[in-house]
Amino acid sequence: MAIEIKNLEQLKSMRKAGLVVAETLKLIKEQAQIGMTTLDLNDLAITNLAKHGATSSFLGYHGFPAVICASVNEEVVHGIPNKRKLTSGDLLSIDFGAIIEGWHGDAAISFGLGDVDPADQKLMDVCEESLWRGIAAGKKGAKLTDISAAVEGYINSQGRYGILREYGGHGIGSAMHQEPHILNFGPAGNGPELTVGMALAIEPMITRGNAKTKVLGDDWTVVAHDSSNGAHFEHTYTIAPDGKVFVLTAEDGGAQKLGQLGVEISDLL
Repeated sequence: MAIEIKNLEQLKSMRKAGLVVAETLKLIKEQAQIGMTTLDLNDLAITNLAKHGATSSFLGYHGFPAVICASVNEEVVHGIPNKRKLTSGDLLSIDFGAIIEGWHGDAAISFGLGDVDPADQKLMDVCEESLWRGIAAGKKGAKLTDISAAVEGYINSQGRYGILREYGGHGIGSAMHQEPHILNFGPAGNGPELTVGMALAIEPMITRGNAKTKVLGDDWTVVAHDSSNGAHFEHTYTIAPDGKVFVLTAEDGGAQKLGQLGVEISDLL
C-alpha cells in the first residue's frame, strides 16, 4: 500500500487533533495521583475529547474498550484502564489518539508517581530522547530506516535496554495506523525516501530487561516477559510543504527538543 500524502489543509486538521492529544496527555500527567485508578485517567481523557468536539482514535479499535491505553510498570503498551489503584513508584505509560475533521493525532508519554527508582527514571529519559533522535533523523530526503537506526543507536549508547521487536511506529492520517511500519531498530539507509506530506508516528518502546514480551489474557496488554519495567513515548510528526519537519502532537511543534538537535521546524503549521 502506498504511503498517504497530505496537503497543507489536511495537515492543519491533523495539527488540531495533535493539540487535543498534547493537551490531554499533559492534563493526565498533571492530575495523576497515588490512589487514583487508570479508569479515572480514562475519564479525564473522555472529558477533554468532548470539550474539543473530538472523537477517540482508540475506542472500539478492533474492540478496544477505552480512549487511552494505560500501562503500568511491566506493562509496556496497550494496557486497558482498570480499577487498580496507583501506588508510589509506579511507572505509567499513557497512549492516546484523537480525531478532528477525520484526521488523527497519536502520542504517548511515560512518567512516574511518587518515589521513582532512579533507574526507572533513566529508562524513561532514554526512551524519550530516542524518540526525538528518531524524528530528527526523519527529515526530507532521508530513508525510513534512518529513523530506526537513530532510535536504536541512542538507546544502545545509554545502557542495556530491551527494544521491543514486534511493535513499532506507523504512518498516520485519515486512519490511525497506515503504511509504513517503522521499526525501532535496524540499519539505516533502507525503505522509502521520506518526502513532503508524509505523517509518521514514531514510538520507541523499551524495557529495563530483554526485548521479549507476552500478551495477557485480555488480548491487549503487552508485558515484559521478564517482568522488568517498560517505557513508551510517541509523537506524530510530518514533513511540511516547506520541507521542514513539524511535530503535530507537541505544543511547540517540537521547536525546543529538535532545536537542541540542530533541526529547524516548519512555521507553516
